[in-house]
Amino acid sequence: QVLLVESGGGLVQAGGSLRLSCAASGRAFSSYAMGWFCQAPGKEREFVATISWSGGNTYYTDSVKGRFTISRDNAKNTVYLQMNSLKPEDTAVYYCAASTAGWALLSYEYDYWGQGTQVTVSS
Repeated sequence: QVLLVESGGGLVQAGGSLRLSCAASGRAFSSYAMGWFCQAPGKEREFVATISWSGGNTYYTDSVKGRFTISRDNAKNTVYLQMNSLKPEDTAVYYCAASTAGWALLSYEYDYWGQGTQVTVSS
């Protein structure tokens, strides 16, 4: 019912920045919590950041605190992940996800997933 399409990934040098975008279909976007997850080669999918339905609450995994910022524009049905001070260990496929709950921190709480966008950080 909800289609998520990520964009904005690419190849950057360590210390550089990227902004990921996730465009969502549907009219109920503003009621969903939105999240970003990443999956590096040979590793499990990991939580990165989430934002509540209203945008009033955010949460980040420790490794990205102070570097990444999640935001949303409900009028545009879009969630963003601003990634600054990128490190090689940030290299992964990044997935956008939506939860019909208003707040979600765990993978199983998310109902819809995008196709992923590759982020590669070189050094």
